[in-house]
Amino acid sequence: MRKVLCVEPVIFIYIFVYSLTSPVVQQFIYRRLWEEEYNSTFINDSNDTYCEQNKSSPAYIKQKEVQEKASVFNMQLDLTGAVPSLIVAFVIVANGDRQGRKRSLVFPSVGALIADICLTVISYFSLSLSILFLVAFITGLFGGMATLLGGGFAFIADVCHDEKQKTTRIAVVDLIFGVVSGLAGLSSGYFLRGIGFTWTFLIASLLHVINIIYIIFFLEDTVGVSEFQHDAPVSWKELLRETFSGVYVLFKTAPYKKRILIIVLLFTFMTYLFTMIGGSSLFTLYELDEPLCWNEVYIGYGAAVFTSVSLTSFLGVYLFSKCLKDIYIVFIGIFSYIGGMIMAAFAKTTLLMFLVRVPSLLCFMPIPVLRSMLSKVVLTGEQGAVFACIACLEVVTGSISLSVFNSLYAATVAWFSGFSFLLSAGLCLIPLAVLCWLLCTSWNGEDLALLVPEEVSSIESVDS
Repeated sequence: MRKVLCVEPVIFIYIFVYSLTSPVVQQFIYRRLWEEEYNSTFINDSNDTYCEQNKSSPAYIKQKEVQEKASVFNMQLDLTGAVPSLIVAFVIVANGDRQGRKRSLVFPSVGALIADICLTVISYFSLSLSILFLVAFITGLFGGMATLLGGGFAFIADVCHDEKQKTTRIAVVDLIFGVVSGLAGLSSGYFLRGIGFTWTFLIASLLHVINIIYIIFFLEDTVGVSEFQHDAPVSWKELLRETFSGVYVLFKTAPYKKRILIIVLLFTFMTYLFTMIGGSSLFTLYELDEPLCWNEVYIGYGAAVFTSVSLTSFLGVYLFSKCLKDIYIVFIGIFSYIGGMIMAAFAKTTLLMFLVRVPSLLCFMPIPVLRSMLSKVVLTGEQGAVFACIACLEVVTGSISLSVFNSLYAATVAWFSGFSFLLSAGLCLIPLAVLCWLLCTSWNGEDLALLVPEEVSSIESVDS
């Protein structure tokens, strides 16, 4: 059987299923907690999800309690899966040069399959929600989204020897992520209304099975085309040493000025990611609460519009890069996010909540641009080390952010549900301040030459 070197279908299916089930799981948890709190069946009709708006009603108080419980539950669930996935993702992706990329694709797909099968069983038999913590931990042991994307990008880098072709295929993956997430978010409400939780999770499981079959039987492993050594480490000690040595050498042997730039850019990346993930993760709970009281279809519309922002951000990067330096594109993206979060904090009507996405159209721009800036700071042989740092920061920052903002939302939803959005916007002042410092420092005029790759070596030679 002739195998192919096309990893995009794997990423397409995985992201579609992940984006389809994520809002469904949140609503599943919300409804189950609602039913436990009210000791009755969740009320839902073809137009609205039941939600009390009379603040003097006892039902309103219970509704707020459900919001708090759902927020804390989601936070604890995210933490349970994040800790093992951080370690697994780093080790599997970093050692893919020796052991091939298919492991980093198969492992998270199997983990997601296990999770969706368990969700199907929990939904069908109305089992305790506490089982989800065990499911999250087991799924984390298989690596999760970080492992699959890291392996996918490495797979593309292996098979693309032409730089232009490599850039194009990576850009296609970014577009897949944005467009597919939007389509899946849009369809999640119709899936839930049409076939319910159990069948939605079952269909997700079947799609993962298809993905695993494609990876194992139809996808060619890049070990055969990779230029790296194929020999496996002789011991776990050597395996760990080879995994972490690249990152250690990057910071240990790099000139002082280069080290500072890497740390500053990583810190900017981390702080912006912290605010963006934390703020945007609360949208579903916020939309379920009064006065919006959205049903599953409206939540799907909202998820589709918000995730499609990645497409407009991609177009923004493409256009702005022709006339602006990278650092100014990051500024524009951060201000775009601030505008959207401030508007979301005071959005009390459906129309206004949808319009929140308008000022946020460019909010995803800083993430790929900061990746690019970091890539330009380091040499060709250090790319793997710096992207390993980025991958770890994404997992750690995302987990901490979800925990902090869900806890904060639970503590403030009773008196002002939009407070977390305002805080998220305010925290953006940190990366903005760091970027302003980069522009204003006396030696930064030379260091911003990192936007031109060939000038990096001159920075290092001056510092040496």
